[in-house]
Amino acid sequence: MSSDIYAKPDLSSKVRYNRKEQGDGAEWEEREVDIYENAERIREDHTDCQSLHGGPSTLKHPPVQQRPFRAALLGLGVVSLLMVAGIITLSICYISVRSRIQTEVRKLQEEIAVNYSQLQSSYKTLRKNHSHLQDEVKKMEEKIEGKWCPGGWRRFRCSCYFKSIEKKTWDQSRRECQNRGAELVIINSKEEQEFVTELNENGESWIGLRRKWNNQGYTREWEWVDGSPLTPTFWATEELKDPKYWYYAACCDPQGKWTGSVNYNNGYIYKNWICEK
Repeated sequence: MSSDIYAKPDLSSKVRYNRKEQGDGAEWEEREVDIYENAERIREDHTDCQSLHGGPSTLKHPPVQQRPFRAALLGLGVVSLLMVAGIITLSICYISVRSRIQTEVRKLQEEIAVNYSQLQSSYKTLRKNHSHLQDEVKKMEEKIEGKWCPGGWRRFRCSCYFKSIEKKTWDQSRRECQNRGAELVIINSKEEQEFVTELNENGESWIGLRRKWNNQGYTREWEWVDGSPLTPTFWATEELKDPKYWYYAACCDPQGKWTGSVNYNNGYIYKNWICEK
């Protein structure tokens, strides 16, 4: 008997109980319930309950996953470095572009200053030339207004012309013009040529055109009595341009052109003449 007292209880035994339903037709119901399967099950259940209600036992949490967190930090660091590098690059580009723009602006300002100075200088020169031309025009107008051609003379632009009615040699005709304070006419333009043609109505008259003379005699070139070159020309024929036998020129033939005179055996040819002053 004593051994049964200290024996380990059987916690896996079953309990049988009877329950009577109330009512007129009362019946008894017999059920059998397992109290505990074993003591280990009891301890496990007790441990789980303590854990759920904040007891001394704690739940074991799964280990924290640290690799994704480190990857995120690494990516954020790379992005930050890229942003810093981009900002530095943009700053360098901005400084470089700004420097170039400032240099170009300075060059442009210098060029504008130089051009403005040149324009001012040119403007001053033009004003000076304009003033000089105005003075010359005024003097010319006063000269024209105050210049009255003597009797028997005809005026064309700024000169007076005289057509003789007598005939002399070329040299004699030139001396007659010089005695009147003039010179044999020098034709410098087409308009003056037309005027001289109209002035010389009948026959030909000596003009101030001759062959050049040097120590060896006459040359093959023509010149005006004032030494000016022969431009333009109004020769009647192409042969007259080559003064092989021509010494002096006269104006004008029926077509209003120049002709030449031939000196045969030192003979003299007499013509009218036209003076200009």
